[in-house]
Amino acid sequence: MYSVGVIDWDRRLFDELIPLPDGTSYNAYVVGGGEKTALIDAADPPFAEALLDNLEALGLDRIDYMVANHAEQDHSGAIPAILERYPMALVVCTPRCKELLVDHLQIPAEKFLTVEDRSTLSLGGKTLEFLYTPWVHWPETMVTYLKEDEILFPCDFFGSHYATSDLFADPKIIYEPAKRYYAEIMMPFRAVIRKNLEVVDSLEIKMIAPSHGPLHPDPSFIIEAYRDWSSEEVKNEVVIPFVSMHGSTRLMVDHLTGALIARGIGVRRFDIAVSDVGKIAEALVDAATLVLGTCTVLAGPHPNAAHVAFLANALRPKTRFATIIGSYGWGGKTVKAIQEAIPLLKVEVIEPVLAKGLPTAEDYQALDQLADEILRRHRELGIA
Repeated sequence: MYSVGVIDWDRRLFDELIPLPDGTSYNAYVVGGGEKTALIDAADPPFAEALLDNLEALGLDRIDYMVANHAEQDHSGAIPAILERYPMALVVCTPRCKELLVDHLQIPAEKFLTVEDRSTLSLGGKTLEFLYTPWVHWPETMVTYLKEDEILFPCDFFGSHYATSDLFADPKIIYEPAKRYYAEIMMPFRAVIRKNLEVVDSLEIKMIAPSHGPLHPDPSFIIEAYRDWSSEEVKNEVVIPFVSMHGSTRLMVDHLTGALIARGIGVRRFDIAVSDVGKIAEALVDAATLVLGTCTVLAGPHPNAAHVAFLANALRPKTRFATIIGSYGWGGKTVKAIQEAIPLLKVEVIEPVLAKGLPTAEDYQALDQLADEILRRHRELGIA
């Protein structure tokens, strides 16, 4: 087996949405048997030539199978270039993946070999087994298992956006990038993730070779992390993303932060105007409560706060409780607008605290009562 992927050191935005503070990689792997050779996953289109250079450096004059675990272009976009250079290759994927690759890359239908769940492909002394793992994080995804060597190629599953020259992951370094990656990409599908972890549990695995970030020579590390993140268990933590134009909402956030800490509750706090949304997503993986702090703009929430509400709704964290604090000038429909923006969040909404202008003594008292209520809810869950 050879790692032939490409490191994208300088990429700082993914899908024109997700910040990449550490870059990323598009991993691809060559598996050679006694009779056939397979390439597992490809690369983002701008890196097609770099991938081909890596293949030529191995002296490969033939690729028989191009295994596409996932149709998204950062893994499939170089497939047309691979097929042009190695015209004998067949694209191996699920039937649903074939449909997507035909649509997105216009690969001719006759170039495919579709596989069923748990089917195998012999390379001659090396056997690839294909297992369906839908919705990690597209509907067509599968993982590939090299049976003789007990290596799992899960594409996006267990990955991390982390550019490094180290082939293998250091758990102390990769935990946070992997958790951030899970939060941004996998968290909306955590119920399906749990089912697909059962698929992984059915295999004897010595190594996990994802298609983003370093490889995992200790599979239990990342598998157990996913088991924790995708569970329904929450922690005694409150996430407070906030935006404040003239300081009133910030004063309220300052007070609530101190009140929560005094009650033994962990706080993850983010000034939305300058914070990385990926950090907010990561914090939402475990937190029991979300408190959105927002000032009022034209009778509604600040657009940055509305964006965070939209993001939380899309990511669907296992957060149990949510509320809103903030300041307004003369009125508005901030609470209604935020509540309407989070229909997919299965949360209990705690009574918001809104102040007219600068917070008064009564407003600070209401924030203390809010902290008491959050503590009570957390105690009912047995986490405080």
